[in-house]
Amino acid sequence: MLGAKLRLVDNSKKGQPFTRITKKAIFKSLTTKRTRINNQITASPVRAIGDDGTNYGIIEIAKAIEIAKENGLDVIEISPTAKPPVVKIMDYGKWSYQEDKKRREANKKARTSEVREVRIGLNTSEHDLEMKAKKVGEFLDAGDKVKIDLVLRGRAKYLDKNFKNERIERILHFIPRDYKISDGPKQGPRGIHVLVEKK
Repeated sequence: MLGAKLRLVDNSKKGQPFTRITKKAIFKSLTTKRTRINNQITASPVRAIGDDGTNYGIIEIAKAIEIAKENGLDVIEISPTAKPPVVKIMDYGKWSYQEDKKRREANKKARTSEVREVRIGLNTSEHDLEMKAKKVGEFLDAGDKVKIDLVLRGRAKYLDKNFKNERIERILHFIPRDYKISDGPKQGPRGIHVLVEKK
């Protein structure tokens, strides 16, 4: 994969000479961020733990590899900067899957929440309310907050406050998810609105 050829990088524009890129440098760049396993681990002794919680204590890396081989497992360096480094004796494929799953979950949580908007009117039909409420549910499932606007025009803006709140509650009744009201109902320039988010 690394190939037998070496290449030169022209740094002359930066006032530096040509730099030789060696296979060793390429290999180092490819493996720097990889988790070391089995014979790749150079530290010794290490603190070894098992996937089932077994604590093997501080042992030589050769002993950890021997225990792993006897059980058809691998030695995985999970904390190289600890003193001594910490390794885990378990199946590498299983460990990789678990780590990938953790990363995916972390990415989901790190996703920036958006505020979506759904508009209804005083005379929006029950069928349309159900459809809009279904959309609210989809937004909530995606981790977004939803601003539900009851649009009021002309004299409708001066209707009784309780009546307007009841109009908002009509769509809330149809939302097919557990939710909580994080803001409102509040009067705005276009009518009243409420902000909901997933419980």
